[in-house]
Amino acid sequence: MVLKKKDILKALETISVAGEGKNMVEAGAVQNIMIFGDEVVVDLVLATPALHIKKRAEVDILKAIHEQVYEKAKVKVNIKVEAQEKKKPEIKGKPIPGIKNIIAVASGKGGVGKSTVTANLAVTLSKMGFNVGILDADIYGPSTPMMFDVEAERPLSVNVNGKSKMKPIENYGVKILSIGFFTKPNQAVVWRGPMAAKALNQMIFDAAWGELDFLLVDLPPGTGDIHLSIMQSLPITGAVVVSTPQNMALADAKRGVAMFQQESINVPVLGIVENMAYFTPEELPENKYYIFGREGAKNLAEDLEVRFLGEVPLVQSLRESGDIGRPAALQEGTPLEEAFKEITRNMVEETVKRNENLPATEAVKITTMAGCSAVNKK
Repeated sequence: MVLKKKDILKALETISVAGEGKNMVEAGAVQNIMIFGDEVVVDLVLATPALHIKKRAEVDILKAIHEQVYEKAKVKVNIKVEAQEKKKPEIKGKPIPGIKNIIAVASGKGGVGKSTVTANLAVTLSKMGFNVGILDADIYGPSTPMMFDVEAERPLSVNVNGKSKMKPIENYGVKILSIGFFTKPNQAVVWRGPMAAKALNQMIFDAAWGELDFLLVDLPPGTGDIHLSIMQSLPITGAVVVSTPQNMALADAKRGVAMFQQESINVPVLGIVENMAYFTPEELPENKYYIFGREGAKNLAEDLEVRFLGEVPLVQSLRESGDIGRPAALQEGTPLEEAFKEITRNMVEETVKRNENLPATEAVKITTMAGCSAVNKK
């Protein structure tokens, strides 16, 4: 009997590969078939080295050829094992139409001024000419409404393409959404993780953000459930980590950086900001007192090989500006304004580099530094 390759292939199509859900021809396991008279040699590649699977495949091939092609065929099966490379799991979010870059502002611990830095970054970006928004993701301690003097405001419902959306509150050129707009000032938010995550998703996807160059996400302290929910919901462009110079804060900041660098999360860290870098009394502006240590966050950035974005001094006007709801970066010609200009410029530079050198996860990329030329716009 003359054996034909097409008949052998047809017989092998009746054999399924364990774990593939396909027959061995369709799955690409059959690499080659050679016929020499009544001899048939089948080269097979399997993804698993398990002995029982290899033996089962050999038996199935012999049986299929003998029963469906030629019962006296001399069949030899060569099996090679090539483990398939497993794809690394990645947390990916859905892009929000119109939002170009989403920056997560995080800290390993509370009390380091993360929300203050976020507010002033947003105001500085706005002064540079960018369209900016803040998502206050600190469900249990929302402070952004106070920092922008909009505590009494409530988001309105607007119609966007036939759907009802929340219109963010806007002040100083920054669009804001926070759970603080939906709770009373003396009301505690006592929610479990899933409920908090649902509230965040509503503020993200049921909001009329419009066109934004930057959406800053003010994350709560730590590395917990809210952080994962945000990174599952949003394609984060990059992260900024805020710390003070003291060792206690640096240890937690290091964990914060490590969270973003995990393989399953893989969010580029744009840099580290050192808040409360030194104390300068108003009557002695040239004096610097390193209350919490000196250049701790700068040294940490060097150790972790991420950019040091800049430092913010501990001055009384920074606290006062937050309390009255007018971010310090709005104060023209002050050391605080200059500090936040430098930090913001560096952050934008790192965002541009990130978008040029890594696959984009956002809808649109920043491709120029044009916004920074607007730094002196009034």
